[in-house]
Amino acid sequence: MYPRSTRRASVPRRKWEGFAVCGIVGLHLSDPSLEPDLGRLLTPMLTAMTSRGPDSAGVAVYTAPVPAGRLRFSLRTTQAGFDWTALAVHLRESPLGPVEINDWGNCATLVGAGDAPAMIAALHAFAPDLAVVGYGRALEVFKDVGTPAQICERHGIGSVQGYQAVGHTRMATESAVTTEHSHPFAPAADLCLVHNGSFSNHATLRRRLEDLGVRCETDNDSEVAARFVAHHLDQGDDLGDALRRVLKDFDGFYTLLVSTRDEFAVVRDPFACKPLVVAETAGYVAVASEYHALAGLPGIDSARVFEPMPEEVHVWSR
Repeated sequence: MYPRSTRRASVPRRKWEGFAVCGIVGLHLSDPSLEPDLGRLLTPMLTAMTSRGPDSAGVAVYTAPVPAGRLRFSLRTTQAGFDWTALAVHLRESPLGPVEINDWGNCATLVGAGDAPAMIAALHAFAPDLAVVGYGRALEVFKDVGTPAQICERHGIGSVQGYQAVGHTRMATESAVTTEHSHPFAPAADLCLVHNGSFSNHATLRRRLEDLGVRCETDNDSEVAARFVAHHLDQGDDLGDALRRVLKDFDGFYTLLVSTRDEFAVVRDPFACKPLVVAETAGYVAVASEYHALAGLPGIDSARVFEPMPEEVHVWSR
């Protein structure tokens, strides 16, 4: 048997071992004049986090809501040359039609009937590999494998408009590098979650959720947190209470940014091991894992800048 020191020295070390991984950014606008520039402001924030997450990235954007009784679905397929027109025709001839589809390559947004379970079932019946990566009246989700700059360019993030956005860059530690495992996780209407860190008891909580009829689609620990929050919101909690339940039930080191159609919230674990910086002005609330991602925002020099304390839940509302 080799001495312990010899065996340790023979194992190559990943260059990021011992450093924090994943990057979080977000913007919650209170000044309507900034809404046309949401994507332009968010893109450099996200690309500033490249060193924290070169594996994959994602953005959730909140725009003007579609009419009551309708929902916007963010879709992605692995099938090359997917026939989006055939999907629109298929749904138009069903009780769920008509629909409007805007597609680019293997991604699309679909606006259709507001019965989410029925629509998702119909989409999967038409194409089993068609993934619904987010849905809601205001929410649109873009996520992909690659660097943040590549993904922003591929999905036109710089030109998107809206009043709120959440972004994430990922360096995988708990699961595979795939679009399905990337963030944001959006398990309910107009809800999304991004996470920096890891949960040590996610398997136990996954089983507890399964006992309640809540199923996860991936083995990503962050999805467990997203579905946990969604479940408690569905049970009547407000967003702040749901995040306080996370503090009570989840073990690990983490920072979470969670958004709904009207709210934007952050929480850090009891030791605040994962970084987060908040900047507040009269026109916006901005958050990022590192301050330099905020440095180019308008009015940042006069912003109130702070780091949330351990176990503090901060919620901002429209």
